[in-house]
Amino acid sequence: MARSIIARPAAKAAGLFLGAALLCALPGSGRADIFEAHEFMLDNGLDVVVVPNHLSPVVVQAVVYKAGAADGLPGKNGIAHFLEHLMFKGTKTLAQGQFSKEVDRRGGSDNAYTSQDVTVYHQEIAKEHLELIMRMEADRMVNLKIADPIVLPERDVILQERGERIDNEPGARLSEAVDAVLYRNHPYRLPVIGWRHEIEGYTTEDALAFYDRFYEPSNAVLVIGGDVTVEEVRTLAEKYFGPVSKGKTVTRQRLQEPPPSAPRRVALTDPRVRQPYLIRSYQAPNFRNAKGNEGYALTVLSEILTGGTAGRLYHRMVIEQQSALGIDTGYDGGAYDVGRFNFYATPRQGGDLAAVEKAMDGEIAALLKDGVTDQEVTDAKRRLQIAAVKARDSVSGPVFMVSEALGKGRTLADVQAWPERIDTVTAADILAIATQIFRPANSVTGTLLPKPAQEAAQP
Repeated sequence: MARSIIARPAAKAAGLFLGAALLCALPGSGRADIFEAHEFMLDNGLDVVVVPNHLSPVVVQAVVYKAGAADGLPGKNGIAHFLEHLMFKGTKTLAQGQFSKEVDRRGGSDNAYTSQDVTVYHQEIAKEHLELIMRMEADRMVNLKIADPIVLPERDVILQERGERIDNEPGARLSEAVDAVLYRNHPYRLPVIGWRHEIEGYTTEDALAFYDRFYEPSNAVLVIGGDVTVEEVRTLAEKYFGPVSKGKTVTRQRLQEPPPSAPRRVALTDPRVRQPYLIRSYQAPNFRNAKGNEGYALTVLSEILTGGTAGRLYHRMVIEQQSALGIDTGYDGGAYDVGRFNFYATPRQGGDLAAVEKAMDGEIAALLKDGVTDQEVTDAKRRLQIAAVKARDSVSGPVFMVSEALGKGRTLADVQAWPERIDTVTAADILAIATQIFRPANSVTGTLLPKPAQEAAQP
């Protein structure tokens, strides 16, 4: 059984989780780190972060490799996800599937996911088994053992996964098509799981080449959260990860994206569609390379526009105009290279998707003309704070936040400074960055519509 989850950068849920969970301290709460965290580095270059949380005798471990789908060679972009599956197959000391069985039999859970920029392996288990999962994770960092009899059947699993999650899901196919035109040159245009015709050609050698190239201590981050101390983690990290050879220096080599020059549209029809749907995507600065607080301004803007029932677009399009059944936005500023800002719109049952798009365009035009108010900015910050209260006490939440941030080129200091940087956002900042990115030439609009019955019946 495949244990992986493909993380799609456009996913609204992921963006909300990251943004909300980081906003545990905002104006009025005083200067404070979001959570307690300690960082140190082993001699072989492995970055280690400890996030103590003693509310329950549980630990969460995550190892993030700074390599994802966008780091694959031409024709092999999905190889990162394929290797993720194979990492559960066994090592020189662990039998096939033994890693997961050892975790399962102790009442724990383990899984992994691949995105464009990172691959993350994670476990949650009772504290007394921390040494076990650290030992096994260090082992498969260097001792993976695979061969054709193991690899080739797993390739069929990937093909089946693509069929179920992409090929037979019209919404996923639309997202894939939008990505393919939003990025003209950057490998973000390619699907994380890979194209079917390329998956069919993956080999054991392809997987091992990616493993040998990227799975190095100096290209990884180990994050441990839960009922632990820094001293406990340091001792175990040095014992199990310390002996792993430092290896070679790893650098990302990616094609870069040229400036967009024209608006683009993608239209997909499918007889299985029951509800029309629209995506509007814009390339945007990310947290790593944005100027000033542009990324934080986009975070607050998304909350202003669609922060629950208080969001501007929800209030106007769903409640007042009743033109839409749903309207949402999402800012993905965590991407290593190019961020994006998405709009998602759904008409009421029997409604006109073109009318919803027109209403949405009207709201974007009003935003660019009049901006947002100081009160909207203040209210959005407060809503983000309220939404994040429970995340502070989460064991796994901070582990994944740190893993994602450090795996994508940011620092622990960036994570901890989030409240202060959000606090700097003004209405003028939001208007400036909105004017910069919400340009027709920077947009891709994707529509999903049902295929007429007579057309669907044609061969």
